[in-house]
Amino acid sequence: MKKTVVIGASSNPERYSYLAVDRLTQHEHPVIAIGSRAGQIGSVPIITTHPAENDIDTVTLYVNPSIQTTLYDYIFSLHPKRIIFNPGTENPELCKLAKEKGIQCVEACTLVLLSTHQY
Repeated sequence: MKKTVVIGASSNPERYSYLAVDRLTQHEHPVIAIGSRAGQIGSVPIITTHPAENDIDTVTLYVNPSIQTTLYDYIFSLHPKRIIFNPGTENPELCKLAKEKGIQCVEACTLVLLSTHQY
């Protein structure tokens, strides 16, 4: 299973980040949900801090590039294997920096990747 950090998680069931956390847990991937407000998605708490984590496979982004700039150091501290840029989160600068660190960048929808068994 691929331990995943969801950045931009929301407790609003109409948001794609909510659906992503829900589907990731349905597929039995361990999830750390980080959002601007505390909350809950099923059994997964949404936290507002940036905890140190190990063995992160994927960081999937649901925040726009202007917010991402404040998260670069945190994202790189996780040493993920890949970063998924969901629609609207594409960021050439972050992708370039990530590739320099050996991190794969994927511009895709986490929900589509899960539903097509490409996650």
